[in-house]
Amino acid sequence: MARPFSDRQLPGARTADYEYVLPPDLIATHPAARREESRLLVYHRAEDRVEHRHFYDLAEYLGPDDLLVLNNSKVRPAALTTSDGKLEVLLLDETSPNHWVALVKPGAKAKPGMRIFFATGPTEADKPIEAEVLKTLPGGERVLRFFGTPNLQAMGEMPLPPYIRKRRVALGESEYIPEDTTRYQTVYAEQEGSVAAPTAGLHFTPELLARFNHAFVTLHVGLGTFRPVKTEFISDHEMHEELYSIPAGFEAAYDAAKRVIAVGTTSARVLEAAPHLHPCRGRTHIFIHPPYEFKRVDALLTNFHLPHSTLLMLVSALMGREKLLEVYREAVERKYRFFSYGDAMLIL
Repeated sequence: MARPFSDRQLPGARTADYEYVLPPDLIATHPAARREESRLLVYHRAEDRVEHRHFYDLAEYLGPDDLLVLNNSKVRPAALTTSDGKLEVLLLDETSPNHWVALVKPGAKAKPGMRIFFATGPTEADKPIEAEVLKTLPGGERVLRFFGTPNLQAMGEMPLPPYIRKRRVALGESEYIPEDTTRYQTVYAEQEGSVAAPTAGLHFTPELLARFNHAFVTLHVGLGTFRPVKTEFISDHEMHEELYSIPAGFEAAYDAAKRVIAVGTTSARVLEAAPHLHPCRGRTHIFIHPPYEFKRVDALLTNFHLPHSTLLMLVSALMGREKLLEVYREAVERKYRFFSYGDAMLIL
């Protein structure tokens, strides 16, 4: 249900309020040579001050009583192309054995009753696997039934965001490269279920992470995180539910911390959405945007996000929309690398 009309007059109420200009050459198409060598923009809210550092400098801003909260969801290689090359399929969620909710592009060609085939290996001896389009859901997703169990490790690619693939093609490169298998995955990924990486964590190496007090939660990244806001007013946008879990021992780590730093917007959403921090599993469609007041997150480590995205709106709730856009303009001027494979930002 839409909010009262008066609320729509507030600054930041419109999706168009979350726009900024980004030169295409600042879209990161490849990760940094080494994870920790990404640049790090540090914004001190209390002092309204910006510093320009590198990710390996993170220890200068964290103390032994700080707690990093990271999302240990693992990205599955769920991006498929049909054998005839006519359809791109992104498997979102297996609702029952061999039944998947999926995004299909172009959707107009994926009609209920249609049979589609996927290669299972590089040779003719590798028998294709067949799937049927059962129905179209209200949001445009398709329900597919596979005749057999798809081996995603053999069949699929890492589900890179379209802007990376498009930019690579524009530069004359391949859409996918072997490096994506490891670099579009955090080093601590454990619980498989995401169709996009929790990208703030991509900058950590095992050695760097070991230097900090940290704990894990899980949120399986799906449509709720990466689908853009297309409504005129942000209050009309509906988030898709995503599965989260909190493990045993997390609450004790949280209670012992003086300051909690969410690593990524997905970790922040778990902390803010969970009714308690006891071991639990649940689903959330929490949409954090101004003028939301954070209850459990004291600071945020994140990447630079797309215009009109729910992720940009979440960060705006923490540091203010106008200030965020001002800092983004400075990041553009200093040629930070943006989006999933790009640089990081620490908001203290």
